[in-house]
Amino acid sequence: MNAAIRTEKLTKWYGRARGIIGVDLEVQPGEIFGFLGPNGAGKSTTIRLLLDLIRPTSGRAEVLGLDIHRDRLAIDRRVSYLPGELALYGDLTGSQTLEYLGNLRGAPDHAYRAELVGRFELDPSKKVKSMSRGNKQKVGLVAAFQDRPELLILDEPTSGLDPFVQLEFERLAREFRAEGRTLFVSSHLLPEVEHLCDRVGIVREGRLLALESIAALKERALQRLEIDFVGPVPADLFAGVPGVRDLTITDGRLRCTVLGSVDALVKRAATCEVRTIRSIEPSLEEIFLAYYGSGQEVGRAAA
Repeated sequence: MNAAIRTEKLTKWYGRARGIIGVDLEVQPGEIFGFLGPNGAGKSTTIRLLLDLIRPTSGRAEVLGLDIHRDRLAIDRRVSYLPGELALYGDLTGSQTLEYLGNLRGAPDHAYRAELVGRFELDPSKKVKSMSRGNKQKVGLVAAFQDRPELLILDEPTSGLDPFVQLEFERLAREFRAEGRTLFVSSHLLPEVEHLCDRVGIVREGRLLALESIAALKERALQRLEIDFVGPVPADLFAGVPGVRDLTITDGRLRCTVLGSVDALVKRAATCEVRTIRSIEPSLEEIFLAYYGSGQEVGRAAA
């Protein structure tokens, strides 16, 4: 069976500006794959290359076993794309927009579209220009899912959505995976891909740093903790605790980062009287630096 997406040394330069460099990637049919990285990392450039919206400087890629340039029309019939910056016709209603986009792909399934509209709690009677950002995003999601494509490429799909609609999106994505369809989800939000994806590709400064299973990613999770103690505690109490970095204790408050399990740290802290424990979500940049250092070398973990 052909890979849903395969790239070989895929590279894009914009003059002297870096797009992506030497990306080797393989996404299997029937998986939800997360493409994770901070803004400017090269995620959208990769997607535009896969969709033949721009041409690579070097390297090659296939989508559903087809060459991204030579077979573009065949790919377009089998793939749906939700861009990160969604542009819609403001004077059309949601219904008109969905009908127009559905007709571009052939005979639309009106019953399934209506089901999606209900699931995303979308009022399609409003004109797009009067919709909030979140409701415009719902229109984009319904448009992407309504044709039941073999592959969905979704760039920041939950942007602007409230938590309940995000959960509905996750349920729908898992239903598509159960049907053997593939989702390629680009995001700069670690929790989004943790909750949804089977594997994740981590990209930084245009380079693919690693391919990880979500289980492996969670095992190496980076956390920042603050622990408030009722009284003073000696700093040497926490010497040698596995995974603990950058530990400071000031006025009875411990601050540190932990790579991996926090069990040993919590057990050591429990020998004193603890008032509160707070977990602070680290930035992606902190996570990348903790896992992969400067990112100049491409590391690849078993998935």
